Amino acid sequence: MLDPTRCGLHAENDRLREIGPLVPVELVGGVRAWAVTRHATLQTVLTDPRVSKDIRHWRAWADGTVPGNWPLTAIVAVKAMTTVDGADHRRLRGLVSQAFTSRRVEALRPRVAQLTNELLDRLAQLPPGPVDLRQEFAYPLPLHVVCEMIGLPEERRDELHTLTNVLLRAVDTPEQTASRTGTLHQLLAEVIELRRRDPGDDLTSALIAARDEDGTRLSEAELFGTVLLMFIAGHETTLNLITNAVRALLGHPDQLALVRGGSRPWGAVVEETLRWDSPVAHFPMRYATEDLEIDGATLHRGDAILASYAAAGRDPAQYGERAGHFDVAAPSPRHLSFGHGAHYCLGAQLARLEAEVALPALFDRFPQLAPAVPLAELEPLTTAVSNSTGTLPVLLGAQRSNGRRAVSGSTR
Repeated sequence: MLDPTRCGLHAENDRLREIGPLVPVELVGGVRAWAVTRHATLQTVLTDPRVSKDIRHWRAWADGTVPGNWPLTAIVAVKAMTTVDGADHRRLRGLVSQAFTSRRVEALRPRVAQLTNELLDRLAQLPPGPVDLRQEFAYPLPLHVVCEMIGLPEERRDELHTLTNVLLRAVDTPEQTASRTGTLHQLLAEVIELRRRDPGDDLTSALIAARDEDGTRLSEAELFGTVLLMFIAGHETTLNLITNAVRALLGHPDQLALVRGGSRPWGAVVEETLRWDSPVAHFPMRYATEDLEIDGATLHRGDAILASYAAAGRDPAQYGERAGHFDVAAPSPRHLSFGHGAHYCLGAQLARLEAEVALPALFDRFPQLAPAVPLAELEPLTTAVSNSTGTLPVLLGAQRSNGRRAVSGSTR
């Protein structure tokens, strides 16, 4: 069974890769799936037309083997672009893709830089002592960005984050999961109704307009699922990415010196973090639509498949001797942490932009930034999907001697 507490994730992934490229595993609740552990095999699975995202192909779901209160039900059964293929996927993706064009994402750079400056100012005003950088910096930046994009009111954002975490956790009781999921659905319904009454220049309002104009373009369930997906994917991955990147740099001061000295760009830190410590551990689910053989493993029609991004990111067959090492000086890695093929993450460019703005600004403002506890002692997130630590306590140290410097957003 995959460890639901995520202790020793990378060691567990090393063992899985040694067993094979596709390994049968058990998830919380006794649910069984195939974990794709190696880079080349994962790339194949992500584009194989015999593998679907549609839950109707999952044999254990159809025959009732999956418990009705399974913690990951809300993720695998949500009505959104992550759980459909073909024309339905293109339809749903098309409704939100205009918000993530290169031009529109780049236009957000000044706002990301402004938010970063504001958060750094807030950090500078905290009393001396350990600061949870995950909570105080890595969390609010992507949260504010995505909530502004999709039109979620500021006073409900923290509550939404707390509730959506339930969809990813692996250690709650079924009763806890059901209660919090119900509260989340009620809250999101209230937010959608608010935007319906008072539309704005945001993605939720645009989706509501598409739904109200022509119900064949977007059902009410798809509207709800898409807003939920945009909220979770829009901040959770970037939160983990920034946390993991800071943790990696603090644990590898020689690598930090390379980027701070200008020998390597900050974008190299982002890409190496995505490979070496992917923000996503195992993403559920894909399903075999027929009996098939992939890299020596025989899957049967209806089998479930996990995309094990963190395992693929340290695959020696792909990355050689550097696989287990954090090395920003190495050539920029080709990784799969944002997916591959038709379901490639729409928000990948935005996540990169936010991290590439936030990281140099943080280390520029606080050049003496240091861990407040041994990094090896940090507790991992107890989720079935995400890969990061629950906290990142640091000592900020002195600010730059000439005080605050505005963040431009440039990573050069």
